[in-house]
Amino acid sequence: MRSPFRQKFGIPRQAGLIASVGARIQVIAPYDRAEAFRGLEAFSHIWLQFIFHQARRDDWKPQVRPPRLGGNRRVGVFASRSPFRPNPLGLSLVALNGMQHDATGLWLDIAGADLLDGTPVLDIKPYLPWADGVDDAKAAWADEPPARLAVRFSAKVESILAGVNGERLRRQLIDVLALDPRPAYHTSASRRYGMRFGEYEIKWRVDENGVWVTGVDSTTGSD
Repeated sequence: MRSPFRQKFGIPRQAGLIASVGARIQVIAPYDRAEAFRGLEAFSHIWLQFIFHQARRDDWKPQVRPPRLGGNRRVGVFASRSPFRPNPLGLSLVALNGMQHDATGLWLDIAGADLLDGTPVLDIKPYLPWADGVDDAKAAWADEPPARLAVRFSAKVESILAGVNGERLRRQLIDVLALDPRPAYHTSASRRYGMRFGEYEIKWRVDENGVWVTGVDSTTGSD
């Protein structure tokens, strides 16, 4: 997986929530044969099975604390989508925007991904609306999509966005930060946050009016 999410903090907690942020799957040899993907371009969405490679542990716990429940209530690990599982396997539904086969290999262009850059993808399958979609399904404590916060930019950030791919980056930052990536137990308006997004270090805080973006600094040339 090649995505702008360079660290776990800031990644959407579910797939499909952010259509504006694109990503690419690099298919490596010997699986990068065009005939192995023949016909896939006719599907609008695909399932990705992958490894939570930065959540691998030698042990596991039978209960987790989902952010949706405020980080305080516990549920069984198999009643959650937590990356901290007995086997760190993930499943995400993403939009397929195209395929390319060039000198560097075979690539799938996708949108709606909730995967960290460098995530190992194990398998790809087409999404079938008539089989995979369930109209009357119940989702227990996660039955509603997450609320979204208003996102504003400081004058300094506005001037930066005016000079770098501004409109696209602005749209992506609004979509990512509106989902409030903070840990559920951090709610102080004075706390500052930062994350790597693509080639930028993003800094922000949250107050009663929503997200206030205070910094967008290029990381090009730095570690």
